Amino acid sequence: MSYEKVLQAQRIVIGTKQTVKALNEGQVKELIVATDAEPKVTAKLVNVASESDVPIRYVDSMKKLGKACGIEVGAATVAIIR
Repeated sequence: MSYEKVLQAQRIVIGTKQTVKALNEGQVKELIVATDAEPKVTAKLVNVASESDVPIRYVDSMKKLGKACGIEVGAATVAIIR
């Protein structure tokens, strides 16, 4: 389900630094987090999203999430932008 949301999204942000920036600027509509990612990588993003009342969806695979984003490597998180 969330993989399809990423595929259909008009604008996404991939990467921890860019996602934190987008969250802080209030641009994120939804955060997608891969459950097989390192918790130390995703914890800050999940906390910021929770504090900002941004919905968080979980998917099972970084590799599939990266593929849904059109990149060759896995993605720990993806932010869907408003």
